[in-house]
Amino acid sequence: MTWFRNLTLFRFSEKTAKSLKSLEGKLDKHRLRTPGPIELATRGFISPFGRNEETLTHRVGDFILLNMANEHRLLPNSVISDELTARLKKIAEKEGRKIGSKERKRLKDEILTDLLPRAFTKMSRTGCYLSVKSGFVVLDTASRKSAEEAVSLLREALGSFPAVPMAPEESPRRQMTDWLIHGKLPTGLVLGDECELRDPAESGAVVRCRRQDLETDEVREHLKSGKQAFALGLTFEDRVSFTLGEDLAVRKLRFLDVVQDEREASGRDAEAGDLDATFALKTLELERLLQKLDEWFGLPRPDDK
Repeated sequence: MTWFRNLTLFRFSEKTAKSLKSLEGKLDKHRLRTPGPIELATRGFISPFGRNEETLTHRVGDFILLNMANEHRLLPNSVISDELTARLKKIAEKEGRKIGSKERKRLKDEILTDLLPRAFTKMSRTGCYLSVKSGFVVLDTASRKSAEEAVSLLREALGSFPAVPMAPEESPRRQMTDWLIHGKLPTGLVLGDECELRDPAESGAVVRCRRQDLETDEVREHLKSGKQAFALGLTFEDRVSFTLGEDLAVRKLRFLDVVQDEREASGRDAEAGDLDATFALKTLELERLLQKLDEWFGLPRPDDK
């Protein structure tokens, strides 16, 4: 399977975790379908094994894998605009009159009705897994908007799913800036080779470093001038590298060679895309990282009150 490259996190309570036992049946009523003739888009769930497969969830231990998807018709505004212009021109030449705004809108609606059924469709999906024991929702996107839409679809399917975005007790920006200034990172964590430093003032200066030693005097001078770390490249226990944002979104996630070697040593063919082996190994790796994020920044799990 193609593994997640970006992570946006939400968290849910222990009571909510217990409600996930009937997840499969509830998702089935919200399975993705192709947009109807006059629909611009639809959204729903598809199987982790592929769109044409029946099962909508896959569980290994305390982790449940699922996929949310959107299917939308490809009808660019330029195509609608060109067709509208052509029809307006034809009316002007034939009847010699100006077209009012109401008639213009009616013509545009007619064009949509005519063209939509013939438009191709395109599907986009967002991978997600639920860590039942620790209460994390892990979404394969760095976009908060896409993540919110995916969680909203889960709420719609389940009737209630009170998962909340991360609300760290310790400021990630302050912590990451402190790590850069003093070079003292938590055990198992080392600096990567990229960061984004910003003056916190509105419209302040922005410095982006890539493929650069972050312990140089040049970087420290930017910090001395008051800039703060809004994103920081990190490596965790020589097993996972990533860029952490001040919003706690994890970007550019990559499992390092030692993890890949363990995957191959499991006796399964990685190229065959064995879902169980890949999912089990990588969710356990990420669970350790998520627990450390909780430890470093304080990510309280919602209570049932």
